Amino acid sequence: MKVLVTGGSGFLGLEICRQLTGRGIATSSLCRRPSTALEQLGIQQHLGDLADANAVSRAVAGCDAVIHNAALAGVSGPMRLYWAPNVVGTRNVIEQCRAHRVRRLVHTSTASVAFRPGGLEGVTEDLPRPPGHLAAYPQSKAAGEALVLTAHGPELATVSLRPHIIWGPGDPHFAPALARAVRAGRLLMPGDGGNLVDTTHVRTAAHAHLLALDRLQRSSEAGGRAYFIGQGDPRPLREIAHRFLRAADINARWCAVPPRLATAAAAVSDACLRTVRSTRTRALSRFLLAELLQPHYFDLTAARRELSFEPPIGFEAGLAELTRTTPSAFDDSEDSPCPTPTTPSVPS
Repeated sequence: MKVLVTGGSGFLGLEICRQLTGRGIATSSLCRRPSTALEQLGIQQHLGDLADANAVSRAVAGCDAVIHNAALAGVSGPMRLYWAPNVVGTRNVIEQCRAHRVRRLVHTSTASVAFRPGGLEGVTEDLPRPPGHLAAYPQSKAAGEALVLTAHGPELATVSLRPHIIWGPGDPHFAPALARAVRAGRLLMPGDGGNLVDTTHVRTAAHAHLLALDRLQRSSEAGGRAYFIGQGDPRPLREIAHRFLRAADINARWCAVPPRLATAAAAVSDACLRTVRSTRTRALSRFLLAELLQPHYFDLTAARRELSFEPPIGFEAGLAELTRTTPSAFDDSEDSPCPTPTTPSVPS
């Protein structure tokens, strides 16, 4: 079997490639820039953009399966930034899978497609999609996921996975965002951090993709479903933040911003960003504030039953793996169009 991974040079994509090559599976990747890490794994690299159907066609040709992992993630920014990679790109992948008679497609979605006011507490995949989304990222990912699930049929079996807050060694999102949010030993965060949140170690997320691929390989009729993926170990956000910071040798005191004040600041930030037509993807936003204030954890029964899913690494063991990360190594130089409280920007 030959498998194409879109976005193979990214955080999750690279781990998926590692696990595929560890099985001895011929693996290639479609990404926008050359990757030394992929080269070291001996992975064939196709350079191109998801929005370019010809580039996607060249990468898909000759493959037996595709893991479509590439996407633009963020908590703010206009839809025009997200539509091309997350919707047009997904449509191109589906069309080229059909054109080249690829039989299996595993799609990386996000649990944020189901997020709604009030949060998510132990929900299943049967939960209806929310009537609207607070940001362009989850809205575009929901549209992409719908395309993938609708495409499922005898000629192309599809599955969509919904991991949430992916972290681990080399994490470019969650831990660095927390580190950037620390100022003078204080972590300014909305609320008291008591909301329960599940997360996903990068090895767990990649493992789920290979399980989904196995499932589709065993039965071409399997698929057409989305699955929540996580550690199955929801913890208070405050605990998660402190544990991740301590893993990076950062000690910080949680300083609670009143939720009403934080929510008002997020609304003002959203309005300012729209006014100046900002393209920032990690600015303070109503979507980010909702995820920081509200619970989000999931019932993983369907993935366990149908994909034989179990996290290969627990939260404590994963935390022990984390290496020290220097906060100054992460660029946070984007200028905000209006003053806002400092909060971590965490695509999920």
